Amino acid sequence: MGPLSAALNAQYPEPPIPHPVLRPCPAPSICRLMLDQTPNRPELPPEIARRRTFAIISHPDAGKTTLTEKFLLYGGAIQMAGQVRAKGEARRTRSDFMQMEKDRGISVSASAMSFDFSGFRFNLVDTPGHSDFSEDTYRTLTAVDAAVMVIDGAKGVESQTQKLFEVCRLRDLPILTFCNKMDRESRDTFDIIDEIQENLAIDVTPASWPIGVGRDFIGCYDMLNDRLELMDRADRNKVAESIQINGLDDPELARHVPDHLVDKLREEVEMARELLPTLDPQSVLEGHMTPIWFGSAINSFGVKELMDGIGTYGPEPQPQSAEPRQIAPEETKVTGFVFKVQANMDPKHRDRVAFVRMASGHFKRGMKLTHARTKKPMAISNPVLFLASDRELAEEAWAGDIIGIPNHGQLRIGDTLTEGEALRVTGIPSFAPELLQSCRAGDPMKAKHLEKALMQFAEEGAAKVFKPAFGSGFIVGVVGALQFEVLGSRIEMEYGLPVRFEGSQFTSARWVNGPRDAVDKFTAANKQHIAHDHDGDVVYMTRLQWDIDRVERDYPDIALTATKEMMA
Repeated sequence: MGPLSAALNAQYPEPPIPHPVLRPCPAPSICRLMLDQTPNRPELPPEIARRRTFAIISHPDAGKTTLTEKFLLYGGAIQMAGQVRAKGEARRTRSDFMQMEKDRGISVSASAMSFDFSGFRFNLVDTPGHSDFSEDTYRTLTAVDAAVMVIDGAKGVESQTQKLFEVCRLRDLPILTFCNKMDRESRDTFDIIDEIQENLAIDVTPASWPIGVGRDFIGCYDMLNDRLELMDRADRNKVAESIQINGLDDPELARHVPDHLVDKLREEVEMARELLPTLDPQSVLEGHMTPIWFGSAINSFGVKELMDGIGTYGPEPQPQSAEPRQIAPEETKVTGFVFKVQANMDPKHRDRVAFVRMASGHFKRGMKLTHARTKKPMAISNPVLFLASDRELAEEAWAGDIIGIPNHGQLRIGDTLTEGEALRVTGIPSFAPELLQSCRAGDPMKAKHLEKALMQFAEEGAAKVFKPAFGSGFIVGVVGALQFEVLGSRIEMEYGLPVRFEGSQFTSARWVNGPRDAVDKFTAANKQHIAHDHDGDVVYMTRLQWDIDRVERDYPDIALTATKEMMA
C-alpha cells in the first residue's frame, strides 16, 4: 500500500459495510443481478436501477480517452469517433476539450458524459492518467459506483494503474478490466492475467479470449455467450461481426478462423477454464474479482461486449456515506454532492460549473435545494447534462446521475445539496501539495486579477493557493510538475495574464489542527511559516522534515495533517 493510501486510510477509515446480497431485479429486462447492501433494503425504482455510474482509470496512453469515444459511438451520442492525436482538421475527441489537451494528446481534467445504451443509462467519467493530475482522479472516484480499468496489452500493469487501483480498493469499488491494443504486438494472454492477479491481488476471470496476436489478431471468442467476435480492420467505426457458435468444436469455427489459430484457441480456452476461476457476479460486486475483456478500442473492437458487461455485472447506484447518517439512493428526498468544479468550460462566459453526483431522489429542473454549508436555499433553474464540454439542459435527474450546476462561486468541492435536511457527504479528500512555487503576475498592475484567477483555480481543486502571513504574492502548491504548465497556460488563455512561477523557500505544507487557543499561540510563535489556504484554514509551510518533527515535539496539542477533508 502506498503512502497516499495509508494517509487516506488513517484520515477516513471506511465504515463497516454489511455483507452484500444478491436479489432479483424489479425489472428483469434491465439487469440480471443487483447488489444490495443489507438484506432488507427496499427495491430501487426501475429508473434508478438502470443507472450505471463508472470511471475509466489507467496509466497514461493505455487508451482511456479512445475507449470513451467508442462508448459514445455505441451509445449513439456521436456519429463518428474523434482521435486523441487528430491531424489537421480531423475530428478530435470529445472528452479532451481544453486547448492544452488537444495540443498534447493527453487528458488533464476529468470530464463527464451521460448516454443511453440497451436499456441502461451510463454516466461515464474519463479521468486523467498522468500522476500529476491524480488528485482530480481520486476525487472523481468518490462519485462513481464502479471503475473500468484499461490495460495496454503490451505493457501490462503500470505504476499509475497500481496507484489508482489502491484507491479503488480503499473504496471497495467493483472493477471491470479491458485489455486494449490487442491489434498490436502484445504479451501472452496468461502473462497479462497473471500479472494482474499478482500485482493487484484480485481474482481475474476472462470474459473473452483473444484469437491471434498483433498482425494475426482477428477477434475474440466470447466465453460468456459462446460467440465468435470478428474484427474489421478496414472500418474503424464499424461494429464487430458476431457469429453464434455451439462450443469450440463447432465446424463453423474453422470457416472463419485459420487452422493454426483454431488449435491454439481450443488449447488456451481449455487451460483458462481449468486454471482460472469462473465468473461470480457477487464476487465482482464486492470488488474481489474482475472480469477481463480483450479488444482494440481504436478499431471499435471488444467495446460493445465490455458495455454489455458493465450493464450486467456493474453495480446499481450505491448508498453514500454522510454525516450524521448514510444516504440511500431509493430515498424520495433529493440529495447530491459536488465532487468537481470546472471554471471557464466556455471561455466566452467566465462560467463555473459544479459537477454534482445525485445521491438520492428524483430531481426536477427548477427545484429549490438547501446548500448545507451556508444553509441557504438555491433554485437550480438551469442544470445541465454533459457530453464533455457540450451540454444540454437537464429537465430531470435520478440518483446515480451526474449533472452540472452553473454558479458564480457558491458551490465548492465537497458541498452537499439537500431538500432541507442537514446532511454532509464525507470522504472527499484534499491532499497536501508535493511541489510549491511562488506565483507573480508578469504585469505588477494586474496583481488583483491574478488573485481572482488563482482563487478560481483553488476552488476548482486544480491547485492549492496559500497566502503567506508575511510578504506579498501567493504560493501555489500542486501534486505534479505538469500542473504548473497547465495553470500558467490556462491563466494566460482564460484571463489574458502572463504569469511567472518562481522557486519557493518552502518544500511542503501541512494543515494545522488543534484547540483554538493552542493554534493561536502556535501561529503567533511561527509567523514566518504560517499561511492561509483559500478556505481561510491555517497552514504550516515547511522547509525540511525537521520543521515537522520540531512542531510535534514542542507543540503536543497541535496536529499537522497531510490531508484535509473537503468540508461542506
